[in-house]
Amino acid sequence: MRTLEAEWEQRLQQVGNAERTLAAVRARRPQPLNEQEIAWCRHFGADLRAAFDAPTTTDRDRKLLIRAMITEIQLVIEREQQRARLRIVWEGGAITEHEITVRPAGSQMRTDEDTLALVRRLAVDHPDREIAGILARQGRLTGAGNPFTVHRVRSLRHHHDIPAATVKTDPGPGEAFVTVAGATAQLGVSTATVHRWLREGFITGRQVTPGAAWQILITDELRDRVCQTAPDGWLALQDAATVLGVARQTVLHKVQRGEIPAVYVQHGKRKGLRIQVKPVQTGLFDNNDQQEAQC
Repeated sequence: MRTLEAEWEQRLQQVGNAERTLAAVRARRPQPLNEQEIAWCRHFGADLRAAFDAPTTTDRDRKLLIRAMITEIQLVIEREQQRARLRIVWEGGAITEHEITVRPAGSQMRTDEDTLALVRRLAVDHPDREIAGILARQGRLTGAGNPFTVHRVRSLRHHHDIPAATVKTDPGPGEAFVTVAGATAQLGVSTATVHRWLREGFITGRQVTPGAAWQILITDELRDRVCQTAPDGWLALQDAATVLGVARQTVLHKVQRGEIPAVYVQHGKRKGLRIQVKPVQTGLFDNNDQQEAQC
């Protein structure tokens, strides 16, 4: 009798534990949306991307949004065909399918030669952190299919004996390549002005690859061209274009090629480019008739 009572008591305790576990699961389970909430989701669903990308949305919130949208994920690996099929079933019934290549077991994973060559070029002038950012912006991946980080760039360099960036030497007497921040400090202008000068050709810069940081060539001549006041008779860009009878862009191209002298006035209400316009500007116009007309 005592054995039976003890067993009965144990069973009752197990039932109680199961009921408490079930209650806890039900408490964590999201409540079904009512009609009003469903209507709201349908109306504001177009703003889901904005909510996901908003700076006030935390990573935890983004994970909750994704989990709320996905009903099921199915992954089937077909090793003989060296592929994997991913099937995502979304709330509402939509299905997204992806297929990726699976490397055979024991195969060597290598970073592609194009990316490796790019890292070799970048490592001459850029630290690992900047290289990782450039590779990430270009969507490049490691041999294992992972995005590049500072640690992975450093490991890749060490594995292939690629030396780290060294201090740059001056290209010539009085010349040096500097960053955009260095150019703004030396020339006393804003970052936006430096980028505009790059577009207009007033200054010379280089990029090892798209997405890499600009390297600005600072020379004594460039320093002399950024001044407080322009020489007498030098005109603003629009006035110079009007006098010469050409488009503004044509004048800028001539300045870029060094065919027309120009300076940049960096202070005062009349700051900006100043162009030296001569009575006869050799090579300015596209044909002799225009030159004769200008003379």
